[in-house]
Amino acid sequence: MKFYSLREKYVDNLLVLLLVFTGGGLLFVFNRNFMYYSFLTLLVVSILLNYNRLKRDLLNSSIFTSFSIILLFLINFFFAVTEQSLDKYLYYLTVIMTSVLFYVHFKNNRSNYIFLNRLNFILKLIFFHSILNFLAYFFIGDQLTEINSEYYTCKTYNYLFYYASDEITLSVMNLFGVEFCRNQGLFWEPGVLQIYLNLLFFLQAFIFKQNRWLVLIGFTILGTYSTTGILILIGQLIYLFVQRFNDNKLYLPIIFLSFIPIYLVFSINLEEKLRGNRVFSFQKRLFDFTQPIFIAASNPLTGVGLDLDQFQKLRYEFYIDDKSLELINETLGVSLRAAGTSAGSANSLTFLLAAMGFPTAILFVFMFIKQKIITDHKLLFYFIVFASVMSEPLFLRPFFFIFIISGFYFFFLKFTSKGILNS
Repeated sequence: MKFYSLREKYVDNLLVLLLVFTGGGLLFVFNRNFMYYSFLTLLVVSILLNYNRLKRDLLNSSIFTSFSIILLFLINFFFAVTEQSLDKYLYYLTVIMTSVLFYVHFKNNRSNYIFLNRLNFILKLIFFHSILNFLAYFFIGDQLTEINSEYYTCKTYNYLFYYASDEITLSVMNLFGVEFCRNQGLFWEPGVLQIYLNLLFFLQAFIFKQNRWLVLIGFTILGTYSTTGILILIGQLIYLFVQRFNDNKLYLPIIFLSFIPIYLVFSINLEEKLRGNRVFSFQKRLFDFTQPIFIAASNPLTGVGLDLDQFQKLRYEFYIDDKSLELINETLGVSLRAAGTSAGSANSLTFLLAAMGFPTAILFVFMFIKQKIITDHKLLFYFIVFASVMSEPLFLRPFFFIFIISGFYFFFLKFTSKGILNS
């Protein structure tokens, strides 16, 4: 195995940190263009420094992957039902380039294990910060200042800790008589932080099989008070219980005892969303799940385009007919109350259907499933990702897009000169 130097480790840590922050990190929320350009520059330099070792099959497959994905976006740009902004698609071109170059760097110069090891390290740092972020609020809650970008506002304490602005209702919760602010860590909302905490739990429990931090990670996920995050955590605990049942009986009581408070918080959380003061959040998630599917059904081949401004205008004027609305209510067993909205969709998958049409959306999901970055416990990994991106608009961000790149890469590798032998 090639020697892995300290310099290479530092570079990889920085690359993985930036990759994670592309998926909802405040660093990219407030400095998106500068951070993407910096990320791209670092990736290009890393690849050029190892250009003489660049594998031909990797290069060929990456070129085919890039052109194929760009072609899909071009088709969407030219054939969408509304006129699309070029700036929006230049952003997605940046996402494609960043994802492909990141994948090429680790595929050519490192390995999947090194990538997951670096990801585990970075997620640990985020986890430790999120603990401090949660606890600090009890001491600095009255010393926060507001910071703004074009589309986002939050409060901070000396740019070390971040909390939702006063405009975000129900960000400060009262549970069992304790008032706390939902933990968002270094991300733009708690629902994003829970994704990376749950991924850290997954890596620790099932990939590296380290148990030291699992309980604390679980309770940190509770601090986000994210329904999706707690549901995913419960799913992981059940899976862990089954996995460890025949391995080590000593862990079983710990897993079971941890499950009780987590399930109790989840039941309170769910009750608040279905019938309590957080019902609006549930209705927004339900509307984001259903309405884009009907928009996609009206534009099944190429969708309505990825321009979010155009999508927001279109969905504001798009209404679900009474028969379909009744069918939704009967099928889901809950009442969909929203009639329309001008906001963007938080559901990445149904937005993808509406924006790019069924063929492209299904192809992207299929390629994600065919990824070969994480090969162990894949069904659990897919549960974590798909449950998360159905509540956050992150599926087309580089952190998740590299898995789609991986699927395309191994598909095209079969057609390169040595691909059949190497795949």
